[in-house]
Amino acid sequence: MAGLTAMEKKLAEYKCNTNEAIQLKLVRFPEELEDDNTTFNPEYSHQVFGDDEVAFGYKGLKILLYYIAGNLSTLFRIEYTSKVNEKFDCVEADDVESKIREIIPPGFCTNTDDFVSLLEKEVNFKPFGTLLHTYSVHNEEAGDDITYQIYKADMTCPGFQEYHERLQTFLMWFIETASFIDVDDERWNYFLVFEKYNKDGATLFATVGYMTVYNYYVYPDKTRPRVSQMLILPPFQGEGHGAQLLETVHRYYMSSPTVLDITAEDPSENYVKLRDFVLVKLCKDLLCFSPGRLMQGFSQEMVVEAQQKLKINKQHTRRVYEILRLRATDMGDAEQSRSYRLDVKRRLIGPYKKKQRELAKMRRCLRPEELTNQLNQIDLNMQHEQLEESFQQLVSDYRRVLERLAQA
Repeated sequence: MAGLTAMEKKLAEYKCNTNEAIQLKLVRFPEELEDDNTTFNPEYSHQVFGDDEVAFGYKGLKILLYYIAGNLSTLFRIEYTSKVNEKFDCVEADDVESKIREIIPPGFCTNTDDFVSLLEKEVNFKPFGTLLHTYSVHNEEAGDDITYQIYKADMTCPGFQEYHERLQTFLMWFIETASFIDVDDERWNYFLVFEKYNKDGATLFATVGYMTVYNYYVYPDKTRPRVSQMLILPPFQGEGHGAQLLETVHRYYMSSPTVLDITAEDPSENYVKLRDFVLVKLCKDLLCFSPGRLMQGFSQEMVVEAQQKLKINKQHTRRVYEILRLRATDMGDAEQSRSYRLDVKRRLIGPYKKKQRELAKMRRCLRPEELTNQLNQIDLNMQHEQLEESFQQLVSDYRRVLERLAQA
């Protein structure tokens, strides 16, 4: 803060990190309202508060966004210890309330008593849509198995549109480039994960996460479902719900003869790792992925069987093959290791070969000084180093998938 005037230093005290100021809760019991252990914060807030993720004009700012665990009825309140226009004339604080109101639907509570009254009615909430899958996860803390269910819903389900408007607000805080979808388009499918829990002898449901899938038309009579958004809420992350959800969605579409294959829109690195695990789990028992077939190399038989039986496209099938072949390969055996490395690198070298073809064209049409400039950008030694780095990173990623598979 060197070089700032005294006034600038004082005003800087009224800047708040919005990732820390926003406090989120999924509330099941009234006592959780005062329990800091049930609070979690966003990973991102730039889409609401700008790239700096800062709100100006407050000290001790708290933006409370509390949701009832099942139907996601919302309590929204702003608290602070001091506001800048109380101390300085002609200095305005950011309108934090308006920014939040832009993303949360109307009908939220602003006082705790109203929120607690809604919480008492939570026993009436039931999941939307059709039950697709039930599974359990052992909870060490509770010393018991907890039951989860996955449902498929659409906008014709009574109350679902309003529920979805509340649910999608979490995207702004946990997906870096999130956007709200057009719910009037009937080609969207919605898949929801709920936890079953007991309260005063009754069975209630808590929202765990969800996925949206858009059904693209493929000429002449097929569809290509594309995963658009997927979010497991932070209190439930790391428990395997993402894999359960993605596998359930795959199995749902596998049964449809009109589905060509399943893709994803701009997948994150974490999503790709999750997809690798799920697809390998689905493919590992297919005859074409038996160890003997794997050691013979990637085949058209694998492409056809994975596409027809599991709705997996060629690109994803190739990754599955490489992961399962790694499992079948003794990397301590020099010949097996060399064969595997060359097989994977032949695929990885594709972009580099494209550069070489471009270079051949350049030789025919560029002046010598222009060609020298391009050659400097296409350093062959560097390409070999990059190829080896890519290979080692892939093997590392593949090993993690196989470790998880061994524990499943």
